[in-house]
Amino acid sequence: MKTALAILASVLIYIYAIASGGLLNWVGHTSTAYAGAPPQRNTITVPAGTRVLIRLAETLGSSEQRVGGRFTGRLETNLMSGGDLAAPRGTTVHGKVVSAQAAGRMAGGSELALELTDIIINDTAHPILTNTYQMQGQGQGGRTARNVAGGAGLGSVIGAIAGGGRGAAIGAAAGGGLGTARAAGGGGGEQVNFAQGTLLEFRLQQPAMLPRP
Repeated sequence: MKTALAILASVLIYIYAIASGGLLNWVGHTSTAYAGAPPQRNTITVPAGTRVLIRLAETLGSSEQRVGGRFTGRLETNLMSGGDLAAPRGTTVHGKVVSAQAAGRMAGGSELALELTDIIINDTAHPILTNTYQMQGQGQGGRTARNVAGGAGLGSVIGAIAGGGRGAAIGAAAGGGLGTARAAGGGGGEQVNFAQGTLLEFRLQQPAMLPRP
């Protein structure tokens, strides 16, 4: 009798050991699989070359601006990364003046160059790097102003300045309410001015890592 009980006990212990080992292996496999699962990404990468179309929130002029001066604008269109929304239309963006030169009376044309520096998401400024949007006006006796940003699109300024340097070039977009980029002559050459509401187009020079909205 004792021998039978001992054998039964050994069998039960053996079954328990096998079951426990299988359970531990299952738990370990489950834990490893969970730990190896990629975490949900909380950021969006907007690739280099993405268009950033903004509308200026203030007026900028070559005769008043200084290098390093800051300006504010707002996205005119949604900023997208593939099918993901990185920042909605109306999001605030900041930029800086990288070049500013007033037109001289005798020689030397005016110039105003801008680039974007950051975008505000969830009340936090996130750095971005864009190309430079640059416009030049002719000096004394010049007849035209030109955009030298080197790209076509809504931000490009088109059309010659008529009337010996007096006039305006309007951003290449349909519809009303557009601001103007103006090169106005006043006896000392053309001064470049971007009116409040002017549409300017930039392109990302490097990928931008932004939080999901």
